[in-house]
Amino acid sequence: MRRNKTMSIADILGMYLRNEGLETPLNEHRIVACWSEVVGPVISRYATAQYIRNQVLYVKVSSPAVRERLTYSREKLVGLLNEKVKATVINDIIFN
Repeated sequence: MRRNKTMSIADILGMYLRNEGLETPLNEHRIVACWSEVVGPVISRYATAQYIRNQVLYVKVSSPAVRERLTYSREKLVGLLNEKVKATVINDIIFN
């Protein structure tokens, strides 16, 4: 007897999260959590990802020099962070 419609557990879990509206909050949490991994240890000492609201990541920056460096690489960071979670979660980054 063969089963034709088998699904992996990852697919079933993904469908459940999507149906319950939990996929986006989970991806937002993943982006905030992987911030320091994407920017590296030196930048993460001065810049901390705070939260995401309306597809905008808010980052607290304690150094004006780091803020300027991050501002120039904003688009690249958006791409890297979205690529890290394999979904388009953010469109912009605001550095405070």
